[in-house]
Amino acid sequence: MAVVTPFRALRYDEGTAGPLETLVAPPYDVIGDEERAELMKRSRWNVVRLTLPDSEAQAARMLEQWRAGGILIEEPPAVWALSQEYVGPDGIARRRGGIVASLTVEPYETKTVLPHERTHRGPLEGRLRLLRATRTQLEPIFLLYDGPPPVGTPEREPDLEVEGAKLWRLDDPTLVGAFDAKQLLIADGHHRYETAVAFHEEEGTSEAAQMLVALVSTEDEGLEIFPTHRLFAAQERLEGEREQVEDPLAALTRLDDGRPAVVEVTPDGAAIVRGAPGLLDVQLVDTLGTGGISYTPDAAEALRRVRNGEVATAYLLRPLRIEDVFAAARRGEVLPQKTTYFYPKLISGLLLQPL
Repeated sequence: MAVVTPFRALRYDEGTAGPLETLVAPPYDVIGDEERAELMKRSRWNVVRLTLPDSEAQAARMLEQWRAGGILIEEPPAVWALSQEYVGPDGIARRRGGIVASLTVEPYETKTVLPHERTHRGPLEGRLRLLRATRTQLEPIFLLYDGPPPVGTPEREPDLEVEGAKLWRLDDPTLVGAFDAKQLLIADGHHRYETAVAFHEEEGTSEAAQMLVALVSTEDEGLEIFPTHRLFAAQERLEGEREQVEDPLAALTRLDDGRPAVVEVTPDGAAIVRGAPGLLDVQLVDTLGTGGISYTPDAAEALRRVRNGEVATAYLLRPLRIEDVFAAARRGEVLPQKTTYFYPKLISGLLLQPL
């Protein structure tokens, strides 16, 4: 049973901190060194200074100073309606909706929250040190649930708006009851969720069990999973039934026979490779291992990198169906890294949750 509750959000006071577009950032794990430096130049109060600080102690000091100086102000308890308008990698404009609230974290063994991707020890340790120092959930994770959303998009003006994202404060506490019987799937944020569980185990208090989450229905019309294509430095060759093709991108659109299938591209040509039934496409490619692997959501980029000799082999994948990801998670299967690409990412810096 998912325990979802209103929370006291910290948010920027734009009258003191400046325009919101100078203060927000992408999630910490997609920011490179150059983007981090650029975000820091935007504002002395950009949230990246907290999510990717020079040190955990520095982040804690800045957070305390920002609260004391009115840069961040605390809201009364509430849940928030979220809307994100975006143009996907496929060029189609969509709008994705959700609810931002506080979730009581539980170990995966309870089956309330399900993972679907592997995690790595290094990021877990770094995030845990930061959470210990700041005692604040600095950015939300992205969760999915089956069933209709408990509320639609409010018709009034949003309380917060930036970069296609809008937030409305909702004072109706009955909304959270809609999640009582739900099983939740982590779409994005596995490392941060496991960090929150570890922090709660250390602290042992109900406050330490709270986590900032955005909950999106699998029925939301704007929810899409985009594929992440696999690139290998060395030439690789999957085992399976092969069909030579002239146009890799066109071939990708006709992989619909119910079997796992990918498009293999090398300097020598392209082929559809079909595997044995029972695997997902990403699991088929995962049989090659992860040595020398890299990733891109852009199929055209994958082809260009093979053509330019930057990589030796590319495997183009279809997007996974959301129901297949949920089914695998319910079976206890942990899928390969970057199995799913949920776009757009949630924006960090709109709401924070002190513990």
